Amino acid sequence: MSLADRLERRLDAMGLPTGPALVAVSGGADSLALLDLLVGAPSASGLFLHVAHVDHGIHPESARVAESVREVAVRYRLPYHLGRLELGPGTGETRARTARYAWLRQQADQLGAELIFTAHHRDDQVETVLMRILKGSGPAGLAGMAPRAGRIVRPLLSFGRAELVGHARARGLVPWEDPANRDLRHLRVWIRVELLPALRARLPEVDRRLLSLARQAALERAAWERFLEAAPGLQFRADPHGVSVAAPPLQGYHSEVVRALLGALGRRAGCLVGPSRVARIERLLAGGRSGAVAQLGNGCVAELSFGRLRLCRGLDRSGGFDPLTIESDSGTAAAGAWRIVWRGDPAPERLERAAPASWFTQGRYRVRTWRPGDRIRPLGGTGRRLVVRCMQDARIARHERGGWPVVESDGVIVWVPGVCRSAERLPAPGADALRIDADRG
Repeated sequence: MSLADRLERRLDAMGLPTGPALVAVSGGADSLALLDLLVGAPSASGLFLHVAHVDHGIHPESARVAESVREVAVRYRLPYHLGRLELGPGTGETRARTARYAWLRQQADQLGAELIFTAHHRDDQVETVLMRILKGSGPAGLAGMAPRAGRIVRPLLSFGRAELVGHARARGLVPWEDPANRDLRHLRVWIRVELLPALRARLPEVDRRLLSLARQAALERAAWERFLEAAPGLQFRADPHGVSVAAPPLQGYHSEVVRALLGALGRRAGCLVGPSRVARIERLLAGGRSGAVAQLGNGCVAELSFGRLRLCRGLDRSGGFDPLTIESDSGTAAAGAWRIVWRGDPAPERLERAAPASWFTQGRYRVRTWRPGDRIRPLGGTGRRLVVRCMQDARIARHERGGWPVVESDGVIVWVPGVCRSAERLPAPGADALRIDADRG
């Protein structure tokens, strides 16, 4: 079976969504082959491919390589996007990889692309598994690279390096050989150039055995992630900002099961949860204090809130946004993660206290973030109450409060969307009023 037929079968099995998609092209033979195969694949016909190249600014020839990739994009009549990182000579591969993927994700966001194709292949997988063994990775890490992880799609994991190089040459594509791929100071290069050849000489089937190990580890990893969703009482939830489970049921499992579940939860959140991080989360659970947070490192955070354990990356307690003034008849504006829409509309007979929309007397209003000490006079209540108490009653997690909008008029808080409507600025039923809707993205 040809490479094109094999890729077509792989793409068809993956069931990828249509629309814009980035193809990460380094200029090497494998990424050039990937681009060529994707362009000709019937299953990719619903994709609007964009060529993305990252110039790390490490090698003196990087500008020339970027130009060669641009010429390839022109050859295939595809849009070309260049990211100039200017990292400088001596930058380590870990930092370069982190910066590269950050730029690719940012570019995908700008294009509305759900997919980022990379050219990782079978030889890369063998090297990855062996490298993780040498680093003492746990069972989940031994699964190696997944064919798809979020936006990242790796359709070439069953293809060998040699056949991809052959395909690129047959198609008249001239690859660039990165000198870093011969630098033995890099662990992966040493594994590729020295360790694997020695192992193959002694154990001819070492590649097959390492790939078999990866498949077994991937099955175990998938099983725990399925159990995470199916386990009685855990009530697994995922949203754009993280994942969470009910905390009390975790106390009913043996510690080994809890650790495996926390590892699966971390993977779903994009956080590596090894033994030391598991210990921090276990201390968080043992404390049982709602609102308590454990910093896990590398932007990963665990929070216990209202009986749920939440894991996410880049938890931002401020969530701030610039204040928004509403003074026109109608409009739409972003307020952090919120979308604020307003227009004229007759007031209903009855206003709900905790609805995502409310009506106000005509006038000038201001939307800003909640601040500690804010108070509101609740509709149907007596006296003024701290907004934070209203948020607690509405079970708004602590990490969400900093970015929560409040609406005020002349310095008086009149509404906290989805939490509490005040008794101020109430329009008469049926009167011309200002309707404001607040939706979270």
